[in-house]
Amino acid sequence: MKHEAMIPRLKKVEGQIRGLIKMIEEEKYCIDILQQISASIGALKSISVEIMKNHINSCVKNAILNGSDEEKIEELTKTIYKFIK
Repeated sequence: MKHEAMIPRLKKVEGQIRGLIKMIEEEKYCIDILQQISASIGALKSISVEIMKNHINSCVKNAILNGSDEEKIEELTKTIYKFIK
């Protein structure tokens, strides 16, 4: 999936965040706010997985094919570590 295909999904998350702001401004029930936060985080994680797959299938794959893989693999490893912390 190309990065451009992520835009509608990101706009949906943007709407969720706007909804969160409104919920907080209106002092909605805390559990409802937390559920909306969880949904937003889940959506962003899903998008990040797609972007990471794209990166592996393009940048990392090309680096391996061109023999310059060590730097890309190190970069990818650091990025994955950030997501699992």
